[in-house]
Amino acid sequence: MKTSWVGRMEEGLVALLIASMTVITFMQVVARYVFNYSFVWALELTTFLFGGLIFIGISYGVRVGAHIGVDVLVKTLKPGTARIVAVIATLLCLVYSTIVFVGGWIYVGKIYDIGILAQDMPIPQWVPRLVLPLGYALLFFRFAQVLVRTLRGTQAGLLVDEAEEALKLRPTDAGGAPGGRE
Repeated sequence: MKTSWVGRMEEGLVALLIASMTVITFMQVVARYVFNYSFVWALELTTFLFGGLIFIGISYGVRVGAHIGVDVLVKTLKPGTARIVAVIATLLCLVYSTIVFVGGWIYVGKIYDIGILAQDMPIPQWVPRLVLPLGYALLFFRFAQVLVRTLRGTQAGLLVDEAEEALKLRPTDAGGAPGGRE
């Protein structure tokens, strides 16, 4: 399946955030233990980057089916009933995403109005906290995609069957390609 520009942006941001956190933390460790020096801003910046990783990562997890879930009950249902349950669950996830987005937007707005600066960096606190509503807007978009695919019948629901996916990727006994047929 071809990845959209939103998907590529998500993947790029996740990779950039992880790489940035790694480089900053490595620089801080080297500076502290080799040069007996500490970057005052390193921990705060790493914390902000980690927050971004979380809020971008939740939508990425929905896109690739990486979130865990318990679907024992749903698997016992008939396909039509399971599809209805999946639609209801996805709608509830959309409501949740909307609630947190609105709350996050109000929160960021209040931080903006107050004008608080970050503790160790000369930036306003609302800038790094903006990732909260943006991440949940992206999560809403991902759940909307799941809902559309579920209604069209191209996706069974919110969760990916891990056992089925693992069987697709297992190597064959004859040494062929993973998931290949003999």
